[in-house]
Amino acid sequence: MLILNKLFSIIALACSLTLLVGTVNAQSEQQVRTELQKKIGANAKIKSVSPSPIPGIYEVLVGNDVFYTDASSKYLIQGEIIEIATGKNITEQKQADLNRIKWSELTPANALKAVRGNGSRQLAIFSDPNCGYCKRLEKSLQQLDNVTVYTYLIPILSPDSAQKSKQIWCSADPQKAYIDWMINGIAPSGKSDCTTPLDKNMAFAKTYGITGTPTIFFTDGSRFPGAVQITDIEKKFNSLK
Repeated sequence: MLILNKLFSIIALACSLTLLVGTVNAQSEQQVRTELQKKIGANAKIKSVSPSPIPGIYEVLVGNDVFYTDASSKYLIQGEIIEIATGKNITEQKQADLNRIKWSELTPANALKAVRGNGSRQLAIFSDPNCGYCKRLEKSLQQLDNVTVYTYLIPILSPDSAQKSKQIWCSADPQKAYIDWMINGIAPSGKSDCTTPLDKNMAFAKTYGITGTPTIFFTDGSRFPGAVQITDIEKKFNSLK
């Protein structure tokens, strides 16, 4: 019985120490966050502070950006942590996770839709009709087969972008009007006073930090910014199988 009581005492002590360590770590992270927030100012709102894989270094999230700092909040480090043994880019993976969305949160009714082949592979693109890189990407996308492309118009470059977006959406065949302009240079014409989803698309873009066009999303929620090469898109599709 004495041995059993001693065993219970050891277990209770171990649990207490574990809770204490957890509390100390939480307090330390909060102290780092509070001190660092004072130093960088209120304009850069810290989302979270957590231990990095490197002892004494903390991961700091400001919006969707990843930084690092020391325990005294003396330094703010901008760079990447790479695990040498595996070659894993920990910072890059964290950034990808932060930029990820839920595919189900997209609203297909607010997008132009193009289906080629059996349409089994899906991607979503946020595009501005006056974006040169968007035009380049659209031409490249014509090489893809068995794909469904949802294009969400977000006129962020100029008032003319808004006008063109409205005319494209209000046309008899919006997808054709979009392709005619982006690939063939045939400017949209006609009415622009119909009900459009542009405001909803812009609100979505703001919520998820989509600040540039084109921005591509895949069904796993991962994000590819810019005019991505077709080979990279195909590689991504293959990884989703």
